[in-house]
Amino acid sequence: MTELDINWNEVWFNFWHLAVAYLLALPVAFNREQASRSAGLRTFPLVAIAACGYVLVAFSILTTTDAEARVIQGVVTGIGFIGGGAILKSGGTVSGTATAASIWTTGLIGIAVAADRFEIAILLSLLMLATLSLGKDVKDKMPSKKKDE
Repeated sequence: MTELDINWNEVWFNFWHLAVAYLLALPVAFNREQASRSAGLRTFPLVAIAACGYVLVAFSILTTTDAEARVIQGVVTGIGFIGGGAILKSGGTVSGTATAASIWTTGLIGIAVAADRFEIAILLSLLMLATLSLGKDVKDKMPSKKKDE
């Protein structure tokens, strides 16, 4: 029978990173939830911690930066696929693009946290929240762009 050998320093290291990714995703998750979007309080934190988790594993087991880059590339592609599911086209209108872009950016928050680039993750979280919070008000005040046919 094999013995379970747990490195508690690594457990806490990984827990810290996953917790930061989770917390930095919450402001946008609340914003999207309040706006009744298709993704919200569950999706955004899950995307952040999944992206962070994949990169943490890659950094801990892979031996070359090329291999790590391929994992990050796969994470970005996968998150793009999830975001694509948030985009809806109905008639001549398209909705969900801000939510899709937010999902993608939330994945980048997780990647940045895993890479110990906390300053990037914090800035992304703040800028995304500001854009989603203020952008709609500014957009609503702009003159309509209806085409004359």
